[in-house]
Formats: sequence, C-alpha cells, structure tokens
Amino acid sequence: MDDPVTIVIPHYRAEVLSDCLASLFACPDWPIRVIVVDDGGNAPSLQAAVARFPQVEVLTNPSRQGFSGTCNRGLEAVQTRYAVLLNDDTRVEPGWLRPLVAAADADEAVAACQPKLLSATRPGYFDYGGGAGGYIDRLGYTFCRGRLFDHLECDEGQYDRPVPIFWACGSALFLRLAAVEQVGPLDLEFFMHFEEIDLCWRLRLAGYRIVAVPASVVHHYSGFSLPPNSFLKSYLNHRNNLVALVKNLPARRLAGLLPMRLILDLVAVVAYLARADLRLAPAPLAAWVWCLTHIPNLARRRRASRALCRPGQDERTDGVLDGSLLSRYYLRGQRRASQLIPEGAET
Repeated sequence: MDDPVTIVIPHYRAEVLSDCLASLFACPDWPIRVIVVDDGGNAPSLQAAVARFPQVEVLTNPSRQGFSGTCNRGLEAVQTRYAVLLNDDTRVEPGWLRPLVAAADADEAVAACQPKLLSATRPGYFDYGGGAGGYIDRLGYTFCRGRLFDHLECDEGQYDRPVPIFWACGSALFLRLAAVEQVGPLDLEFFMHFEEIDLCWRLRLAGYRIVAVPASVVHHYSGFSLPPNSFLKSYLNHRNNLVALVKNLPARRLAGLLPMRLILDLVAVVAYLARADLRLAPAPLAAWVWCLTHIPNLARRRRASRALCRPGQDERTDGVLDGSLLSRYYLRGQRRASQLIPEGAET
C-alpha cells in the first residue's frame, strides 16, 4: 500500500475551507492524512468544515501564530515521509498528489515540489502568488513562471515542463520531511510572506533541489489572509525580502547588493507617491527602519542559515535570472517569465 502523505492546512477563518476539504477527499488517488491547524479561534468556518468532514484532525493554536507558526505546528505533528502545506483557499484537481510523490521518489535530492497553481477567480490564468514555480533575479527580486509583477499570463501549456526552480509557493508546498528537519522549519519571525522562499533557499544551501511539477494542478483564490493593497502586506513583502537576502546571501554579494536595493526602494517610494498611493508609500522605508533597528536579530538568523551552506551551493544558477527583472520588465517590455528564463534552459 502507498505510504500516506500528510496534508497540513493552516486556517484563519476563510469560508472556503469546506470547499478545500471537499476537493481533497474527492481525489482518492493517494492516501492522505489531513490536519487543520486553527489560527482563527474556532470560527464558524472551521466548525462547519469539521461537521462535514469528521475525519479531519484539528490542532488549535493557543494564540495567533501567523502563517509560519501555524504551519510549523502542523509539521510537528507529521509522521509521514512527505507533507503538503496547503492553503485553506485552494482547490485541488483529481490526480494532483501522485505526480508530486513521484517527483520526490525519483530523486532523493528533491526536497520541495510545487504544483501548477492556477487562479480560482480568473479561470485559465495562473495564480498570482505562485504560478508554475518561483525564480529570483540577481538583485533578489522574486517572480513566477506565469506572473511578473501584476501581469498574469493565461495558461496555454507554456509551463507544462517540469523544471528546477528557486522556490516553491507556500500555498501548495510539497515537502520531504527529512530535509526540513535538517535545515529547520519556517522562520517564525517572518510571520507571513517570504517564509517559504527562505525555507527553499535554506534547502538549496544544504544541497537540495526544488522542482516544479506541472502535472499536479491546484487552484488558489488568493487574498483571504491580507487585502492585496494593504500597507501590512506591502510592508511585510519589502521587509521579508530584505531579511531573506541578509540571511542567505554570501557576504560579498550581500555587501554589494544592499546599497543598490536601498536606492531601488527609494525609487519605489517615489513611484507610490507619483500614483498617489499614500497607504503603500511608507512601506519600503518602514522595512529598512525595521532591519536597521534589528541588526542583532538579523545577525543571529544569518549565522543559522549560512551554517547550512555546503561547498558550491552559492554558485548554483538553477532558477536564477542572470540579470535584472526590473530592467527586463520595464525597459525591455518583457512580460512573460519564459522570455527571462526560456523553458528548456533549466536542466
């Protein structure tokens, strides 16, 4: 009999939880154990879901832990070889789990996999948060196969090739538990946003691979945790991006990159002001203020991450754009990830 996979669902009051569970139990292609970790105070959405699906196990946080803490609570309860961190605002397609297990079984170096994430609100388009897998450029800006900034691509099969990627989206993140135990779980201090990118980065430093598995398809609603244009969301994205760079980059590259990133963040402030977006304009500066006032915190977290680095891992280029996403998007007008890193270039 196939070994089960544990599905860990962090939950914070999203009404679509029952729909997520219904899609899981309607797809019996692989045995699963489902754990819902409640971060929302036993809201009606959870009560309704448990009444409908009594086979679900529920763990309740004593106080709000955020995405990272809630996922880690679930991972601590996992006793299987593989687990999936699955958002409560997702819907899986039939046959979604078997390709992920097959990809991990085929290569012990694969520590994380991402399915193809499609938008549940814009049929036929990629999901904003994860698309078909995540890349990063030389300046530390992340992007997805299927989404550059606010430009979403229609899924026309252009990313149906399994390829190595830099990071896999936390909305549907398949993990090898032994690898996670080696590098440590999600960093609690991120609270939410960028924590999965940081985890994937640490897995890479330890010598593991991250891969896209487009034969697995998951639909994602997005936006149930924080409104897309909120100050907090923008602030966390700016701050946590900087924190991930400080934690994981080698010292020489970090020293050369941070001054450039400061200039670019000042440009971002001007851009927000130019379009009269007064809510988001302070976010980049607030992120820098936090980092500059938490240097001991960052130094401690950096030591832990860099201690994982095996020889040669800093030089890896899989999933890395050798250039600037900003210049390719705004100056050269390239709107598709396949124009930046052509499909088939990764091996």
